[in-house]
Amino acid sequence: MHLLLGASGVGKTLLVGTNLTDLVIQKRITIRELGGCMGPIWSSYFGDCSSVLFMIDAANPTQIASSCVQLLSVLSAEQLATTSVLILFNKIDLPCYMSLVEMKSLFRFQDIIACAKQPITVVNTSAREGTGLPDVLHWLRSTLKDPS
Repeated sequence: MHLLLGASGVGKTLLVGTNLTDLVIQKRITIRELGGCMGPIWSSYFGDCSSVLFMIDAANPTQIASSCVQLLSVLSAEQLATTSVLILFNKIDLPCYMSLVEMKSLFRFQDIIACAKQPITVVNTSAREGTGLPDVLHWLRSTLKDPS
């Protein structure tokens, strides 16, 4: 099964196209990474998606509105109505990152969670330092019932 990693406003370079990465967590799973600039065609990849990892750059406040719109689009997609969603606030290792409290406030997370059909989990991460990685791996193990 494929996981969708929606990278929204993450990194200085834009991912154009898709990256596939295989992980072995109990069994082999495939993560399909789609960059934020590919948002308009994300829905064409929802069919084989068993879980969603949605990454947001916590150190880039100029992308908050765009990230929120993309997240709401993902959460409202009928094909993803029953998929579990992990929202990753990345780059918490940078001095200018917004705290989880600030991000939740800007995103109005209480409203989003109240309206979403999917179970949503939020984790602070630093891809560079590995912060939050144990939480992400725990979520993957508990969420993926039968990865193939």
